[in-house]
Amino acid sequence: MKPPQSLISLVLVILCGGILVLFTDVELLLMRWIDCSLIAKESQKNNQVCR
Repeated sequence: MKPPQSLISLVLVILCGGILVLFTDVELLLMRWIDCSLIAKESQKNNQVCR
């Protein structure tokens, strides 16, 4: 018996949404690490994101 097509579509939408959220979180962490690292300018280190 095949699962209904709407169920498959719902699972794919949830999966794609989860992947999008994961990559957004990783990108934000990576940008914070780059902007607040030792090689960042002093003005970048003092901004609100790095505090």
